[in-house]
Amino acid sequence: MSLSRAKARKRQRMYIIGAALLAVAGAAALILTAFEDSVVFFFSPTEIIEKSPIDPDQRLRIGGLVVEGSVQKLQDGKTIAFAVTDMAQTVPISYSGILPDLFREGQGVVAEGHMSSDGTFVASEVLAKHDENYMPPEVAESLKKSGYWEEIEAKNAEQMRN
Repeated sequence: MSLSRAKARKRQRMYIIGAALLAVAGAAALILTAFEDSVVFFFSPTEIIEKSPIDPDQRLRIGGLVVEGSVQKLQDGKTIAFAVTDMAQTVPISYSGILPDLFREGQGVVAEGHMSSDGTFVASEVLAKHDENYMPPEVAESLKKSGYWEEIEAKNAEQMRN
């Protein structure tokens, strides 16, 4: 009789351990799902072009320099269109809202939003660098890859001398 009682206890422990493992796995799955929804990936214009087409529901960030002469206010009066480049590729961006005060052509920006089906990045937020010496790390990295970073550093050094 004690043998069957020992088996019953062992089986009961196994059920408890199994239920605990199942609960931990369920909690981990919920945490990972919530984390996945809040993750926003950063891409350079070159990476955007290489990965096209990108799912329109995927939120992402794009960074680079605002192309000289590309900023246009559209006819609706509140949408601004411009292009961002990493000196290798260029991606058109549209944004409805108020741009940061420091936004200007030739400056580094990071835009968050999604890709539309026509290849335009639709931004929900635009961030501009805040002074002459700061560049968002993602933008700096993409410019270093393209070889344009040295030109920016030389330009900043020249401005510091003057």
